[in-house]
Amino acid sequence: MFRLKSAIISHIIGWIIFLSLPLLFLNGNSTNENKFQILFSANYFLFCIAYIFLFYFNTYFLIPQFYLQKKFFIYFIIILLLLIIFYLLKPFDQLVFHANRPPTPGNYQFQHPPSDSNGPSEFRPGRPFSPDERASKRIDVVSIFLFIMVWALSMAVKITQQWRKMEQRATRAEADKANAELSFLKTQINPHFLFNTLNNIYTLAITRNENTAACLMKLSNIMRYVTDEVSEDFVMLANEVNCIRDYIDLQRLRLGKNMKIDFEVTGEMENRKIPPLILMTFVENLFKYGVSNHEAADIIIKIFSDKKSITFFSKNRVFVSKSDGERGGIGITNARKRLDHLYPNKHFFNIESENGWYILQLTLQNSL
Repeated sequence: MFRLKSAIISHIIGWIIFLSLPLLFLNGNSTNENKFQILFSANYFLFCIAYIFLFYFNTYFLIPQFYLQKKFFIYFIIILLLLIIFYLLKPFDQLVFHANRPPTPGNYQFQHPPSDSNGPSEFRPGRPFSPDERASKRIDVVSIFLFIMVWALSMAVKITQQWRKMEQRATRAEADKANAELSFLKTQINPHFLFNTLNNIYTLAITRNENTAACLMKLSNIMRYVTDEVSEDFVMLANEVNCIRDYIDLQRLRLGKNMKIDFEVTGEMENRKIPPLILMTFVENLFKYGVSNHEAADIIIKIFSDKKSITFFSKNRVFVSKSDGERGGIGITNARKRLDHLYPNKHFFNIESENGWYILQLTLQNSL
């Protein structure tokens, strides 16, 4: 609505300036009263209608129907016919010449009457040139120039509008593509995460572990978080941390004393937002590929938040086969894509291996 009002105001101002140009060509002898009469004359009305018609007829009919449809020959034939019409109408010359017409006739031509043998010939004043006849013999260069200017301006306006529409369509298409890709990535993450968690609880149930009920409650909290908030692009950081804490508790109950987990959360959690399950992807990989049935394993997870950023740090040893490692890379790849979509040039993501340890660090700048 605001753009429409701005466009209307711009058109009105532009036409006021353009239609005031003829008054600048009137001679200095024209009084304000004469100029006022000119504004309501038939010639001025013809001048206004001619160029306004040219602008909007070309902008909203000729260009969309012919030029943009690549019917260039027909388009330029019509423009040429319009130019000829303007050449014959001479809207500018008709307006300015009649406004500056002198009140008395001038430039008489003298005609020789037929000679008479009975007396000497005599000179008589002939018929003066008509102002309209003198005007008809001139080429109205200004009208042609204004025609070209108005035509070029209408072309520029319409082409600019088309370019903006194409740019908006491209932007919308890119946004739709990004949203579709993010939705697809989420559908990849959620079933994978739930599948692993249910497998863990299934193991506890088979062994009749007394912590099975507690695990079901933890899973209920996780599923509530996943189903209620995972459809959003951003969720509260505290909710993501609670989900991670429940997941770690599930893993502690399943793994027992064979696993040492150092989980630390510091900093400000209030009013901090984060993409849902983005940190859970890394936590899940820690327990999937950093746990061994034969060796004791340590996992370190630290989350820190302040006004400027949110930092996730993890460190673990890797106990994984080649095939499992290939599957594990899918979750990391999906996480990278999500971060590129949601934090373009506003995140730091680094993974490195050092002396058998797998170290991951993610820093997100707070933009919300």
